[in-house]
Amino acid sequence: MAYKRIEQYDEEITTALAKNYKDSISLLGENPEREGLEKTPERIAKAMQYLTQGYSMDAKAILESAKFHEDVSEMVIVKDIELYSMCEHHMLPFYGKAHVAYIPNGYITGLSKIARVVDVYSRRLQVQERLTEQILTAIKETLNPQGVAVVIEASHLCMMMRGVSKQNSVTTTSAFFGEFEKNETRSEFLKLISAKLH
Repeated sequence: MAYKRIEQYDEEITTALAKNYKDSISLLGENPEREGLEKTPERIAKAMQYLTQGYSMDAKAILESAKFHEDVSEMVIVKDIELYSMCEHHMLPFYGKAHVAYIPNGYITGLSKIARVVDVYSRRLQVQERLTEQILTAIKETLNPQGVAVVIEASHLCMMMRGVSKQNSVTTTSAFFGEFEKNETRSEFLKLISAKLH
């Protein structure tokens, strides 16, 4: 299935999830019947379906839908891609930016498709380390490029709101393939994603 945002929610799933969330609200000591919470279980049920819609998307199909033959071999970078995901350990959000680059080997893809691949994998229950690798693998296996690089910088609410409560911490993960495993190419990429455009 290609990229498609959820507009219609599965009624059966929504009903089942809403019942569970209503029970959870009650178990936490609140009254799910009071005015402010009456429709909350259904809202959460729909929100969670939206936030996990990546399970019904196919990243490779998205890239294939705009795959073009081009004889270029210069680095292509899409940086500062907004990213929102859910930590699978506590089901709390983490958010930040992804920076993705590849060096074509006969084929390119639409620039927006790179951002959509980030969405596909971030809209799932995730860990940042796996998310980084999944983005790289999808591009590598679909475009067969000379190299791929992915860097993600994210803040995790599971660290900010609970546990160690470190509000200013940022986690950085990276994955490199092919030409980006060479110091010179990797350094060029890292320099370019760090540069501020004026």
